[in-house]
Amino acid sequence: MNKKTTDSTDASEPLEPQDAPADADASAPQHEPEETAGDPAAAEASREIDSLKDRLLRLQADFDNFRKRTLRERDQLYRMANEDLLGELIPVIDHFELGLKTAAEHETDEAVQKGFRIVLDQLNSAARKFGLEPVDVEEGGAFDPHQHEALSHIPSDQYEADAIVAVVRRGYKLGDKLVRPCQVVVSSGPAAGSGGES
Repeated sequence: MNKKTTDSTDASEPLEPQDAPADADASAPQHEPEETAGDPAAAEASREIDSLKDRLLRLQADFDNFRKRTLRERDQLYRMANEDLLGELIPVIDHFELGLKTAAEHETDEAVQKGFRIVLDQLNSAARKFGLEPVDVEEGGAFDPHQHEALSHIPSDQYEADAIVAVVRRGYKLGDKLVRPCQVVVSSGPAAGSGGES
């Protein structure tokens, strides 16, 4: 009887290892949560990279705008400085031209006149290097209020109304900007009654 009991107990012992595979299968899925947990981190890293790229593009655009604005401001200051300097130089040129005209009228020594002309040419050459150019005006040309300043109107049988009769003072332009308008005398047309007399 005892022997049968022992055999019965021994026969039931091999059943214990059969439970082991169930434990192994239960432990296998433990790696899946780690893989799933890695995806949000990768997504977060991708969003961070995109954000940094966007910030970099914005910084590059801001720097480019700053560089262009700085160049414009520097160019504007340069033009303003030139305009102020050349504006002070124009009356000097006027006086040299007036002196030459007076010297010629009074038949001053030719050597003196030549010296005046050399200095005047140098002044005009220096002014042209910085963009200062005289405004071309011809007697008989049309009056342009955007470039000319009418000092007076006089009757003229030679010129029609609103034509330039005489140039009193030369005008100047700095690039496309008018620095000083030409001062002119403008025709008001034939004098009243002149047509009937003829």
